[in-house]
Amino acid sequence: MQRPERQIRERKRLLELLDSKEHMTIAMAKDNIPYLVTVNHYFDKKGNCIYFHCASKGKKMDYMKSNRVVWGQVMDDMGPVKGECDQEYRTVMFRGRVRFVNSLQEKKHVLELMADRLSSRPARVKTSVTSDRLKKVAICRIDLMKITGKECLAKKK
Repeated sequence: MQRPERQIRERKRLLELLDSKEHMTIAMAKDNIPYLVTVNHYFDKKGNCIYFHCASKGKKMDYMKSNRVVWGQVMDDMGPVKGECDQEYRTVMFRGRVRFVNSLQEKKHVLELMADRLSSRPARVKTSVTSDRLKKVAICRIDLMKITGKECLAKKK
């Protein structure tokens, strides 16, 4: 890291930031061609993993099936620093390995957790999760292999 003074060293703070944001960006590669996508997610602290859902077919799945190692980022952008040529932010970056969830019971559980966290009407979302929908949706689990973070916060004068 070029600016070690900006590194977030405490794992607890890294995990809190990962858990606090709704969206993450994931980078993946296939045949030496990169692909980047932003998805909403659920961070499972106990399992040290991140879940997200997507269509069971398409470019994202093709890339992840070809190469299960991904790089991701969650960012808290706090905007420009007034009167300075700087930006306040906190960011968590991670490398992980994708696993596809096949159990309908586990898929349902993950979607319910995501609904509780992300939806303003979780009960309505949960009732729409039918067996047919569970069979069609892909639930991806990223098992974290490495996690780092960086921040730039305005200095108090």
